[in-house]
Amino acid sequence: MAGRINDEDVKAVRDAVPIDAVVSEYLQLRGAGGGNLKGLCPFHDEKSPSFQVSPSKGFFHCFGCQEGGDTITFVMKIDHLTFSEAVERLAGQAGITLRYEEGGYNPSHQRGERIRLVEAHKIAAQWYAEQLATGPEADTGRAFLADRGFDQAAAEHFGVGYSPQGWDHLTRFLRGKGFSDKELLLSGLAQEGRRGPIDRFRGRLMWPIRDIGGDVVGFGARKLYEADNGPKYLNTPDTAIYKKSQVLYGIDLAKKDIAKASRAVVVEGYTDVMACHLAGVTTAIATCGTAFGGDHIKILRRLLMDNGSARVIFTFDGDAAGQKAALRAFEDDQKFAAETYIAIAPDGMDPCDLRLAKGDDAVADLVEPRTPLFEFALRQIVSRYDLDTPAGRASALDEAAPVVARIKNSGAQHEVAVQLAGMLGILDTQFVVKRIAQLARWARDRGGKGPAPDQRQRGTGPQQQAGPTRTHPRGPALNLRNPVFATERELLKLALQRPELVSPAFDAYGVDEFTAPPYAAVREAIMEAGGAEFGVQDPQDYLVRVREAAPDDAVRAMVTELAVEAIMLHRGVKGVDEVYAGAQLVTVRRRAVERRIRDITGRLARLSGHGDPAELAAVQNELWILQQYDQNLREHGAAAL
Repeated sequence: MAGRINDEDVKAVRDAVPIDAVVSEYLQLRGAGGGNLKGLCPFHDEKSPSFQVSPSKGFFHCFGCQEGGDTITFVMKIDHLTFSEAVERLAGQAGITLRYEEGGYNPSHQRGERIRLVEAHKIAAQWYAEQLATGPEADTGRAFLADRGFDQAAAEHFGVGYSPQGWDHLTRFLRGKGFSDKELLLSGLAQEGRRGPIDRFRGRLMWPIRDIGGDVVGFGARKLYEADNGPKYLNTPDTAIYKKSQVLYGIDLAKKDIAKASRAVVVEGYTDVMACHLAGVTTAIATCGTAFGGDHIKILRRLLMDNGSARVIFTFDGDAAGQKAALRAFEDDQKFAAETYIAIAPDGMDPCDLRLAKGDDAVADLVEPRTPLFEFALRQIVSRYDLDTPAGRASALDEAAPVVARIKNSGAQHEVAVQLAGMLGILDTQFVVKRIAQLARWARDRGGKGPAPDQRQRGTGPQQQAGPTRTHPRGPALNLRNPVFATERELLKLALQRPELVSPAFDAYGVDEFTAPPYAAVREAIMEAGGAEFGVQDPQDYLVRVREAAPDDAVRAMVTELAVEAIMLHRGVKGVDEVYAGAQLVTVRRRAVERRIRDITGRLARLSGHGDPAELAAVQNELWILQQYDQNLREHGAAAL
């Protein structure tokens, strides 16, 4: 069993790898004010960015689904890793050698399964690439690439390799690197043969498939020899690290340009991605042996940020199969806020063939938006009917109208309905518009209770109330219009984000001075972690310790939320400084004192006339002390704390 990673090494990993650098590998981030960044949450579907990252604190938090934590937590959640696996991955990026408390460091036995499988793929990719570059048997593979306009430099850029024709060349090589037969079978690099594991890929050109973080998780293998009875393309089977419906070939190379340009080009094959990138279309990606679907959309949406100017261009062959693929893509069109287009090359050529025939400029010109995807889909439907007859026009409308009715934006829906009437040759445009609007209403009615899809997940701040799909626990609902709750929240944010401004006074505040139960729980967690004074000494470790001290996920989520949320300055306040912090400290303390004065005043009324004189005198003295303290706070502010 793997030993426990040394605590100092875990802290070193947290400090060494900036959280914004890690998160931006998976989604586009932009400024959110106060030094924070925001983007579309990778853990739930949303229309507006409610996912925030605080680089200075090393934390993220989603105000929509309440996921939150530090860099290690993010990697664990996004890639489904254990704590140890996430630390090991980040340590590898930072060049930190980890120490283990039990038995020292033994990488062949102490690394998590996912880390081992990724490492096996990394070594396999390097080995395949070496075979293509220098192996005499790989002449066929090199010729295949050359015939398609790809030289050795292009092969190296994309990591293309070659798998020899023998039964177990790679298997024996990986065994020599310390991998077990079980690991080779789990990775999909080997399969069970009559006498043990044999290579899954033999005599094929190999494209490494990387996840959005850049790790090789699988391969696409192209047949080269007539004697090969397998399919033209053979992909890695689904494994613990590879799900073909959740990866996009080339995403590791294209992601930055996709985010920068707010544009993605979806092509059909590995060579098409290569051709596009070499022609300057560096936003090209492709699916891996499966149709473009919902999980692929989630990847792109996080990069495109769903802004109105974003564009997704699909390139498909002009044949029947390509048209069918385009219609499948249109099925998911409304999951994008981006505009979607289709590009079909002259003579039905794919980008690779087009580059060979007409050069790089022709490829770049191909992917300039031409035909909106909805228009292509409607024309495909309409083309199947005889529009010269009333019956044909009516039948075409029956099939096309539900497609238009799925468009959620009412303005766009109206415009497309008008276009459809023109396609069909129906002069009564309003008839078509009303028919589609009616279908849209029926669809919404059948969809059950709750807001229309385009009204969900609009909130971006802490006041947002969760929809019915929330699965993460949270504290009792808080009305932030209540000034008591609002001030307690601000003070806790200061204690977590700027402890130097409230220490040491904050550490003298009792849990009962926070009237909202979730805030009282956070105050207690801060106390358990060593107080705000510890936060001054070690800010990043402080937040980690506060989260670890939280009694449950609800409080832990609240800690992260408060650590990331921007501090809300009142009108006329110039900035977050000692004056502002002192005002929050005083306000919370004065309200606590006022509550205590009310309690004692009631007790005094009950004792008057028949109470014990000594007890009555003690209560009167306590009331006087509190009243004097309240007056000092009112007159001298934070200096009286």
